[in-house]
Amino acid sequence: MKEISNLINYRSDVKVVDATLRDGGLVNDFYFSDKFVQDLYIANLKAGVDYMEFGYKASKEMFDVNKFGKWKFCNDDDIRAIVGENNTDLKIAVMADVGRCDYKKDIAPREESPIDLIRVATYLNTIPAAVHMIEDAKNKGYEVSCNIMAISNAQEGELKVALDILGQSPVDVFYIVDSYGALYPEQIQRIANTYLEFAAKYNKKVGIHAHNNQQLAFANTIEAVGDGVDWLDGTYSAMGRGAGNCAMELLLAFLRNPKYNVYPVIKFIEDHMLKLREDGVVWGYDLQYLMTGLLNQHPRTAIAFTKEGRKDYTEFYKEVVALD
Repeated sequence: MKEISNLINYRSDVKVVDATLRDGGLVNDFYFSDKFVQDLYIANLKAGVDYMEFGYKASKEMFDVNKFGKWKFCNDDDIRAIVGENNTDLKIAVMADVGRCDYKKDIAPREESPIDLIRVATYLNTIPAAVHMIEDAKNKGYEVSCNIMAISNAQEGELKVALDILGQSPVDVFYIVDSYGALYPEQIQRIANTYLEFAAKYNKKVGIHAHNNQQLAFANTIEAVGDGVDWLDGTYSAMGRGAGNCAMELLLAFLRNPKYNVYPVIKFIEDHMLKLREDGVVWGYDLQYLMTGLLNQHPRTAIAFTKEGRKDYTEFYKEVVALD
């Protein structure tokens, strides 16, 4: 049982990261209007959010620039068109996927870029490559986090080896990522304790990025807060790949931190997120995502089910069970 003070007490070390453009961009191929992005930036400023993740630094050789919106690639000039010199307390982040970015040429030195934080995304089997990316970003002057994806598939021994390797790198933050939305709060507690053990050993911070396949993204995030995890990801209206993420409006309303204000988030949702849904952009909890979460599977089959407009849930359940 959590001490109530761990859940409702003000913690100055907590950082909130808005991942709406990046994770939400996976739903609509990053086709957000400039007005949407400008208003999201302003909403984050007013809400006291600490970091705004603009999208990916994806390879333009691997991904066709004509098939995605600009935030798949996050050119520095496109970010500057939104934030100018960003003389604010809100820091700018982008994600760089191991094996899917040309980080040596596409990530400029920090003094030449509006970006503050590089979020390196990796699976356990690509940790050595992730370390090279972390070192490159650090040498260029950035803050760096490492998102270890699909953590629900990790063996404890593998995870500890990975955290030990990352701990010896110059990374600033280790991230717990429940990619499949398969974890429960009790599991988050055990995983967080492992992360925090290595974070204390190497003087790092710990973050969490949760998915909502079982409607536990918010529960798992506040569980992690109570365990001592400081960096917390959220998205407006929980927009994100498949079942979506921890809702920013839930998270800011929960945190007893005077620097956060939920009202600008609610206003942005009213002005923009409702229209996205009306325009046919689909995300959020549904039965097909519950099924892949229960089975600890990647949601790609559920995403395909959704795009095809299928409603034969029992047939889909038989299909995904057969894959298990």
